[in-house]
Amino acid sequence: MFCFQCEQTAKGEGCTKIGVCGKQPDTAALQDLLIFVTKGLSQVALAARQAGIKDPETDHYICEAIFSTLTNVDFDPDRFVELVREGVRLRDGLKDKVQAAGGRVPSVGPAAYVPGADRQAMVTQGEQVGVPPADALDPDVRALRELLVYGIKGVAAYADHARILGQEDDAVYQFIYEGMAATLNDALEVNDLVGLALKCGEINLRAMELLDAGNTGTYGHPVPTAVPLGHKKGKALLVSGHDLKDLEMILQQTAGKGIYVYTHGEMLPTHGYPGLKKHDHFYGHYGTAWQNQAKEFAKFPGAIVMTTNCIQKPQESYSDNIFTTGLVGWPGVRHIADKDFAPAIEKSLAMEGFSDDDPGKSVMVGFGRNAVLGVAGQVIEAVKNKAIRHFFLVGGCDGAKPGRDYYTRLVEQIPTDCVVLTLACGKFRFFDKDLGDIGGIPRLLDIGQCNDAYSAVKIAVALAEAFECGVNDLPLSMILSWYEQKAVAILLTLLHLGIKDIRLGPSLPAFITPNVLNVLVENFNIMPISTPEQDLKAILG
Repeated sequence: MFCFQCEQTAKGEGCTKIGVCGKQPDTAALQDLLIFVTKGLSQVALAARQAGIKDPETDHYICEAIFSTLTNVDFDPDRFVELVREGVRLRDGLKDKVQAAGGRVPSVGPAAYVPGADRQAMVTQGEQVGVPPADALDPDVRALRELLVYGIKGVAAYADHARILGQEDDAVYQFIYEGMAATLNDALEVNDLVGLALKCGEINLRAMELLDAGNTGTYGHPVPTAVPLGHKKGKALLVSGHDLKDLEMILQQTAGKGIYVYTHGEMLPTHGYPGLKKHDHFYGHYGTAWQNQAKEFAKFPGAIVMTTNCIQKPQESYSDNIFTTGLVGWPGVRHIADKDFAPAIEKSLAMEGFSDDDPGKSVMVGFGRNAVLGVAGQVIEAVKNKAIRHFFLVGGCDGAKPGRDYYTRLVEQIPTDCVVLTLACGKFRFFDKDLGDIGGIPRLLDIGQCNDAYSAVKIAVALAEAFECGVNDLPLSMILSWYEQKAVAILLTLLHLGIKDIRLGPSLPAFITPNVLNVLVENFNIMPISTPEQDLKAILG
């Protein structure tokens, strides 16, 4: 196997024996095969569209299939076998329609792939179609093709989240097909692929806008809300991942059953949504970021439901208590495919639950774009009066790799006349710190999940309009952490918007070559983090 799509890849170069995430070689090969199949399907879907043929089933499949290969989503090899077969079925069905309409379809490469007879045969096929060896292709072309694929994985994830809440845009599907097919086009050179990567950022902005519309249109705009980090006496059920619809269904199905529902990881911001917080048994938040789940889940006295990416190998101590749903999978873990969460509810009722009331400390969430822009006048006046000197957006993915304490130390050292905006699970490095306020404006504003990056963009653009300047001229610095492919898509969106001087860490992507990195430095002044002291001095003087 060879995989270098995440920040924690082995030795900062690539996982070759087993994934740092826990991905086994056979699963890695099947994921590579599935990406190969989606590229061929994309070629055929483009031919179909040229013939005036669109297929919603294929549109939905392409996002689910690509999202399934994102880091820490699905580790179940049997599920990938079925996804490969489904992709080929859809591809061949489209081929027949195109040919019946008098059109032409590709007849070689992934567009003509025939699945092996069984799982092992498919694993062997997958081993032949993964990331090409470094010496098999121009290294910069190889790097940009992989960057494009990883960006599309993020787009597919956001598009799938949005579709679940009824929000779609055909332009997103069109680009996914174009982008995946482009990685097979040997005529495309570095400049072409850079343009496609930035186009991916543009489409990701649209996908995040759709998701924002789905979240806020269904559950209302988040409002500032105090969330207890302790627990309440009684039965308990824990929901992790990102999916608001799954959480809503769990809250509805647990109503009146004497179970308190808690969030974990990126689900923390859901406590700010009026349509979710109205449930009396939706209590508080348990634990921190995804990489700590083995220790935290082992101590949770109820069932655990994983709704989207972020699952790690379940430990024996809680393997009987954890469930997956949606695209998440782990071999041997019970999967709830029909959204009837009765098995998890029954497990929670059978377990001991919490034996006492311990509300613990609380943290504030709910500072999405609506809440922040609602006090924009106050914020602008504070900047003009020099009560607020600078804004720091410190957010992104958390992870276990050493060096991420940088973000904790940075926030601790940011001066008291500065405001910290944060989003995604990177905030768990400092989310419970009391930073005080500036004239009633909290110094730590939690914008939400990584899925809520659209809110951060809208806040920055609105402030720039208010000050009649560009985003790059604002007293705003972006200091981001990355781990998986949603973060890649968000970074491409920021670059598409022309945002410069982004600091990125804890390490730069292994799939980026020095030449490609130089393009990013020259055009956007993107840079690696150094030390909190050096970076603060460079930013604030």
